[in-house]
Amino acid sequence: MVASSAQSARWLGASSAGERRFGRVLQIRRRLVRALLAAVGWTAVGCIFALPSMSTKGFHDELRIYLAQFWAWGLLAPVILAIDRRLPFSGKQLERRLLVHLALSLAFTEIYFYIFTAMRATMGVTPWSSLHFSQLFSPMVLGWQIWSWLVYWVIAGGVQAYGYYERYMNSELRLERLEHSFAEARLNSLRMQLDPHFLFNALNTISSPVERDPKLTRRMIEHLGDLLRLSLESKDKQEVPLFEEMAFLEHYLAIQKIRFGEQLKVEMQIEPDVRRALVPAFLIQPLVENAIRHGVSRRSSGGTVLVKATSLDDRLEIRVLDDGVGLPANWAMERAAGHGLSITRERIAGLHPNGASRFVVRNRRNGGTVAEVTLPLRVVGENGNGRPNA
Repeated sequence: MVASSAQSARWLGASSAGERRFGRVLQIRRRLVRALLAAVGWTAVGCIFALPSMSTKGFHDELRIYLAQFWAWGLLAPVILAIDRRLPFSGKQLERRLLVHLALSLAFTEIYFYIFTAMRATMGVTPWSSLHFSQLFSPMVLGWQIWSWLVYWVIAGGVQAYGYYERYMNSELRLERLEHSFAEARLNSLRMQLDPHFLFNALNTISSPVERDPKLTRRMIEHLGDLLRLSLESKDKQEVPLFEEMAFLEHYLAIQKIRFGEQLKVEMQIEPDVRRALVPAFLIQPLVENAIRHGVSRRSSGGTVLVKATSLDDRLEIRVLDDGVGLPANWAMERAAGHGLSITRERIAGLHPNGASRFVVRNRRNGGTVAEVTLPLRVVGENGNGRPNA
């Protein structure tokens, strides 16, 4: 047992060391790729500046001069970037950064001149004697230094612009995460509101036959226990497969059938290919409850509730129909929707924004009410993840 533990520890240590080596190799590879891209970029800039002299006899000398110039800046640019990132100033302290870069620009201009001159001498464009200190104050060299000072500020300005771009993208990412967290919190809040609303309604349903028929009440309580268990199992899920939603609905309908008896008829028309489609958890029960409470139960002869789920192209269509009393005149969901319907509407809109979903409650032509929900069709794969329906 001890040997096995020691062997496992060695295996884990070797695995961790291998991962670290792989990480270092990957980091070195990225740096080499960036260095290669930078070299190609600076070479391209030098070639572009030399293009105007292409038709002249001194083109090759001009090309070597410009290549030496921008290769020198290519060597210094990473140093400028590294120093800028280590400055103890935030992005809001731009004035202090500029003052530091003002001092650095003078120093880097002189450093650049020596690197540039050494490269020109290496390429055979100028003699090595041009590196002498006395050459720094010649009119031609001063002109080059002014030009180089301007190039430094172009590089420094690019570094600042890139820094601001990074901060902007990071702030956008943080804002997106905050919005996502807020949306999830809001959906969870709406989901939590449905549970007590459903529980109170179910308890009211069960309380009516307590004294009249205790056996009937016990059966209803058993189904309520199953409902609460399923509700707890899906409390952390915003979406569930349709077959899980229908299993929850069956327990709820069992309670209602016990209560209403032959007065309540329920029909299910669920296409086999949509049984694994993802739907908002606790979606259909409030629609069925609304159809029974405000439609079927208000008719002395009872009625029928029909639940249909079909697919149309890449859309999932769910309908809950009843042949009850229908909606009152001038009824509008925004003004008169009950607690369950209003929360359901908000949850559907939150899970599928930008017009990707549709929720409508309206009167049927032959009497009664229909609640229609249209969602993007996403089917649960074998690994449990939703995927678009092909």
